[in-house]
Amino acid sequence: MTVRDEIQENTTSDHDTKRPRPVLMIPLRRCGSHALRLRLNNSPEFYSPYPLHIVDFMPLVPLYGDLENDENYFRLVVDLIGLQSASMVKWRDIVFDPVDIFESIRYQTRSVHRILWELLLRAGEQHHATVVMDKSLDSVQYAKELMVLFPNMLFLNVVRDPRAQVASMNRAIIHDYDSTLNAMAWANAHRLAREIITLYPERTLTIRYEDFLLNQEAVLRRICQFFEIKFIPAMLDVEHSNEAQQIAQLSALWESNCFPPLLANKDKFKQQLSLDEIEVIETVCKDYMHLYSYELMTPACAELNNDDLMKAKEESGKKRELAWVTLKNNNFKDYVLRRFRADYLQNLSQRLSAQA
Repeated sequence: MTVRDEIQENTTSDHDTKRPRPVLMIPLRRCGSHALRLRLNNSPEFYSPYPLHIVDFMPLVPLYGDLENDENYFRLVVDLIGLQSASMVKWRDIVFDPVDIFESIRYQTRSVHRILWELLLRAGEQHHATVVMDKSLDSVQYAKELMVLFPNMLFLNVVRDPRAQVASMNRAIIHDYDSTLNAMAWANAHRLAREIITLYPERTLTIRYEDFLLNQEAVLRRICQFFEIKFIPAMLDVEHSNEAQQIAQLSALWESNCFPPLLANKDKFKQQLSLDEIEVIETVCKDYMHLYSYELMTPACAELNNDDLMKAKEESGKKRELAWVTLKNNNFKDYVLRRFRADYLQNLSQRLSAQA
């Protein structure tokens, strides 16, 4: 064993036992994840900041070169802290020193995920939390690597009726503007989630968003028991959450987060989707719909072909460009904040490509 290995082993084993328990929410956005996060954040034992969605950063990581090179790894630390600073919603009451972050983890396994979680864990420690959750649901695809870095990690698997979730995704600039494409994304995300459940059944809790709508307290109590934190009645009082009020003003996607969820909205997709769209979604997602007890409305036998998918991708791209224009006209704050983050990532890509 090398000196570095000894330092890494001692640092990891001694420090991790004193740190907050890491949790990753999975597997796909627009599942009601903010509603859960904001309520749990009312607990002094729990901390989950607005997610960095590291999935958008991952294509840049190879451009940093060998992360065993100290300079390369330090650049990655600096740029990830920059991503946190470029986030739409800032993390409250914390500023990161890149030199301090780098020195604290330089002898541990090097990974973009290790840096990200160092930021999360430090923020959680500052808030005196015993549990820290990352709501970057797309990180389900990195779950196996995360379990190597953090063997005590837990997963909160949030399932939502794919018809309702796709209807929501269709209106979000972060997803495609097509029901077929979003249904395929839903099915793939839940395929990854099932892999995690199979590998780590005791570390994964699955809840249905519809059950949360029906009985918030019962579902929150289950989650708290799984996290080993106390349920407190304040979790049900989201209207007095400062963060809920803040993000509701930033984006139309989050307007409802400062109000109690409505059970009636669970079937809103019936007005938002055509019957053909519903059949496509049920065709793509029917195995998981059966698994999670969602009843089908159609025979679920829609035919899909590559030509239609290519056209769908092309049309979705055009609709996304139009959505940016519409967003700029309707909500300049949302537009500027999203563009700032997108521009930050684009500038990083150009700089790293030029250096490479």
